[in-house]
Amino acid sequence: MQPDYDVLIIGGGPSGTSTATILAEYGHRVLVLEREKFPRYHVGESLIPFTYGPLERLGMIPKMRGSHFTKKYSVSFVQPDGRRSQPFYFHTRYDKETVAQTWQVLRSEFDQMLMENAREKGAEVLEETTVSQLLKDESGKVIGVEIHGLDGVKRNLYSKLVIDASGKEAFASNRQGWRVGDPMLNKVAVWTYYKGSKRGIDLDEGATTIAFVPDKGWFWHIPQHGDMVSVGVVAEGKYLSREGVRDPETMFQREISQNEWIREHLSTGTCTGEYWLTSEYSRHSKFGASPGLLLVGDAFAFLDPVFSSGVMLALKSGVLAGEEVHKALVANDLAPERFAHYGQTLRQGVENMRKLVYAFYDPKFSFKDVVMKYPEAGAELTDCLSGDLNKDYSSLWNRIREFVPLPEDLPYGVPLAA
Repeated sequence: MQPDYDVLIIGGGPSGTSTATILAEYGHRVLVLEREKFPRYHVGESLIPFTYGPLERLGMIPKMRGSHFTKKYSVSFVQPDGRRSQPFYFHTRYDKETVAQTWQVLRSEFDQMLMENAREKGAEVLEETTVSQLLKDESGKVIGVEIHGLDGVKRNLYSKLVIDASGKEAFASNRQGWRVGDPMLNKVAVWTYYKGSKRGIDLDEGATTIAFVPDKGWFWHIPQHGDMVSVGVVAEGKYLSREGVRDPETMFQREISQNEWIREHLSTGTCTGEYWLTSEYSRHSKFGASPGLLLVGDAFAFLDPVFSSGVMLALKSGVLAGEEVHKALVANDLAPERFAHYGQTLRQGVENMRKLVYAFYDPKFSFKDVVMKYPEAGAELTDCLSGDLNKDYSSLWNRIREFVPLPEDLPYGVPLAA
């Protein structure tokens, strides 16, 4: 079949629209297929410092600086009894004009901005359009997708390459049998939003706070514009559902009573009403590409919200994918092998962050213990937690392994499927 587009992208979130932006900027014919109507709700509001690079490549920095999003300069940690660490200010390590200042975003607005940016660069976007299946030729190569809109009429679209940026839905890996869960990160998250609660002032107004609860659980506290705060708790399901509790509001309100800092900061606020719950969100795809198909963002891998790496990885993967697909289109060679470097780069970043997440959830581990014994490890920890993930951290992992076991790189890290 003659292709309708050079590239079809499933999903209009950060990874999909960033891929589309790069490709459209190069002049390729790109169509983004988004199931929902934007703006739409999404969790994941805190951007880490090294999100700056992908945003700059996308041309988004002037728009972010002109937005009303709350500026984020630091992160701090709070013990259950209310003891708070000194904030870590990013400018103590990074350039004040770039990486050292990031944002706390409202995802409905942020994702809309990314989508409009893709349109401005020449990408087409079809909202309220559901992709129902991948289309394949007799060899098994993906050649397009079947879609239907609000009218329910199904039709086929063909392209040189299909990119799955469907996020948590993981459209392709679920249907291809590639999805693999992570039993060590089988957590539950419950969250809601408060208006009028307490927050810091000046540089601390937009600070992310991670507040610990028993059994290696934690709260996030993310100040947003409009006097809103995103606040949630993450822990093992058996901990949050203890004593037979199944109601998200009951879980959440009970955990507030277990942390003095969270309870005190929310005491002046009013909950906006809805409580959200998700579980078993950590997973990877065995493969990142097959003939005619490439995975980006959460559709390839998603870890855990504890260090807020999700949006950065989604944007970075989209930019990387866009650059690699552009080269492949120019060369008229879209064989999966061309995307090996892309897959390995993304996997390396995910694997580095995954080791820190594993260590964080080990009850015997403390980052402070590592830095007290090896002061030079502090800089590497900071870089990794800030999103500078494609570096050799082997010395850091060796030091952490003196305190707790860490996983080796995943055995299903092969980036391609024949």
